[in-house]
Amino acid sequence: MLKTFIRYYKNHQVLFYLDLLAATIMSGLNLLFPVITSNYIDDYIPNTDLAKIFMFGAILIGLYFIRMGCNYFVNYYGHVMGTRIERDMRIDLFRKIQTLDSDYFDDNKTGSIMTYIVGHLRDISEMSHHTPENVFVSMIMLIGSFIILIKIHVMFTLIVFVIIIMLVIFSVFRRNKMMAASRATRATHEEINSEVENSIGGIRLTKAFTNEQFELKKFTDVTYRYQDSYNEFYRQMGIFSSGTNLLIDFIYVAVLVFGGYFVVKGQISYGEYIAYFMFLNYLIQPIRTLIGTIEQVQKGWSGYEKFYKIMQIHPKITSPEEPLYLDNYIGDIEFKDVNFQYESSQSDILHNFNITIKPGRKIALVGETGVGKSTISKLIPRFYDVTSGNILINGHDVKDYDIYSLRSHIGHVQQDVYIFYGTIKDNILYGRPEATFDEVVEAAKKASIHDFIMSLPDQYQTLVGERGVKLSGGQKQRVSIARVFLKNPPVLILDEATSSLDNVTEKLIQKALDDLSEGRTTLVIAHRLSTISNSDEILVLSEDGIKERGTHKELINSNGYYAKLYFSSLEI
Repeated sequence: MLKTFIRYYKNHQVLFYLDLLAATIMSGLNLLFPVITSNYIDDYIPNTDLAKIFMFGAILIGLYFIRMGCNYFVNYYGHVMGTRIERDMRIDLFRKIQTLDSDYFDDNKTGSIMTYIVGHLRDISEMSHHTPENVFVSMIMLIGSFIILIKIHVMFTLIVFVIIIMLVIFSVFRRNKMMAASRATRATHEEINSEVENSIGGIRLTKAFTNEQFELKKFTDVTYRYQDSYNEFYRQMGIFSSGTNLLIDFIYVAVLVFGGYFVVKGQISYGEYIAYFMFLNYLIQPIRTLIGTIEQVQKGWSGYEKFYKIMQIHPKITSPEEPLYLDNYIGDIEFKDVNFQYESSQSDILHNFNITIKPGRKIALVGETGVGKSTISKLIPRFYDVTSGNILINGHDVKDYDIYSLRSHIGHVQQDVYIFYGTIKDNILYGRPEATFDEVVEAAKKASIHDFIMSLPDQYQTLVGERGVKLSGGQKQRVSIARVFLKNPPVLILDEATSSLDNVTEKLIQKALDDLSEGRTTLVIAHRLSTISNSDEILVLSEDGIKERGTHKELINSNGYYAKLYFSSLEI
């Protein structure tokens, strides 16, 4: 996991090494000041050497200007490097999420996924910038101070560094508890984001059912859990901080007492005694920095664990190593002894299912809820893979095709249309993003929505609101049909595309769907049997498979299950 993290520095290694160089120069200049101060007290001032007093003063001013430049570089370009690493990780994570199977999105909340992409990576950015720099600078300060101080007095230096080692041991000991508490805050952060996403996304339903207080209670409960997780984190941080501060105070006392003792004994000079105190400040600062870095690492690393966990997921549905590619011609689509069940299901949705859809034909699937109609539509483009059996296109298993080639040749029109926030033009363009505006207009005309769009003040640039809230159900459906017209796929799947519409709108949409289906291999899933009477073949599904099959006229004449369903729907 650490190797994967370090890999993100590779594209920014020039900036990384320049940042460390600037930090090294800053550390070296910090170490100079106590040494020069000791010389002032023990040499230049007692010997009234004014030339050296002013010369080294001027040198220090020049060096501090250099340090200022280094400080600017570290604070600006160091953070730039951190944000670039964050950017790379965010793009990689989003790219990875785009490849994950439908099962992943069935099992994970949208709010949690959003937290992974946005929230956690911010802490990783801070960690990626500050941690190497802080550790490197602190080690230079500690090692440099140790070398200089041990030359002044060995025993005095060893006493001070024994306490410093105790401080390091204490910090390492408390690390695991802080890490566990940090992970808990991550989990509750995901919960609160998910709750907000759910509540805001369903705000109209909340208002319709006057459930504002119910939503407030749910949000209050998760907010209290969020607070409790941070209480534990801050408790661990409090133990960590108070313990380390106590040991730092011991260091000050040790320098004061033992330094005074060695001065009285004549083993160190006053200048060296003062230099010890100054070096002590330079020692304490990197120690405090390291302590703060440990806290930062807890937050950043727990976020990186989430990132790494997702990046290690291997999607089950992928293209083969040497895939086949579809052209615009689609021949037979065949289901051959197909069995399928969802991971959360205890039994097969489809069992030994067999059908063949000839090219250019319109096949309708009807039946009770739960017999697998929508599942069949999801298996053809490999949103899910069959448990056993085969689905063949042009005589080849769909698993043999490049997954993007396969899906690019299939168009979906569903009952639950998803409209993105943006303009009507943008939403139609989603069918083929590289299409021209004239092609968008032509697709809208074919979907019978062009006249409506032109009646709007901003026409194709009209904003549709979150999930298309400013459009009616029929208007959203026609936008989705325009998308598929623009995509122009040879295979079309209509999944209950008109079941939630009124009769007038349904007839308008049905005309657009009939136009869309013309010349394409079409699979229609419908509850309203009046919409599929012109299908080339109708399959009546039950839990045991295909119960009846034939044209509308044949099934009516046979006076079977389909005929009963059809005449019952006319009576409603």
